[in-house]
Amino acid sequence: MRNIEKLSSFKEYIPLTRKSGEKNVGLLIDGPNMLRNEFHLDLDIIKKIVSKSGKIKVGKVLLNQYASTKLIEAVTNQGFSPIIVAGDVDVQLAVEAFELIHNPNIDVIAIMTRNADFLPLINIAKENGKETIVIGAEPGFSIALKNSADSAITLNTDPSPRPA
Repeated sequence: MRNIEKLSSFKEYIPLTRKSGEKNVGLLIDGPNMLRNEFHLDLDIIKKIVSKSGKIKVGKVLLNQYASTKLIEAVTNQGFSPIIVAGDVDVQLAVEAFELIHNPNIDVIAIMTRNADFLPLINIAKENGKETIVIGAEPGFSIALKNSADSAITLNTDPSPRPA
């Protein structure tokens, strides 16, 4: 009988190629907290903002079971992987972030949320040598979260046109 080795993780066997000095970014978006009608957010703009910190290698939007088919399709069309969670997405977002923190191919952890519950994740990421970015919107963007990350981006969610 042959001895067959099972692969537990491809990331151990397939290194990501990158240009010298280029950073790889893992971006997680707290869908129920951020993809709200009152914020008028465009995921394409989020990608452009985060891409200034490196190449987005992982882009996931966590959604709850109430997410519409139209929203899931829009997330997919923007190049993100939708993750549908029964109930609150916070635990799954924490699991996804923890995996990124321990992924040697990811240099920057970017989390789009307003929720201070993710403060320990930011601290753990920094302890593990990862650069951290939080992206949020007002009202309700945690001051503690903004102050603990290496970079904090507050999005302008005002839908009114700006003067030229």
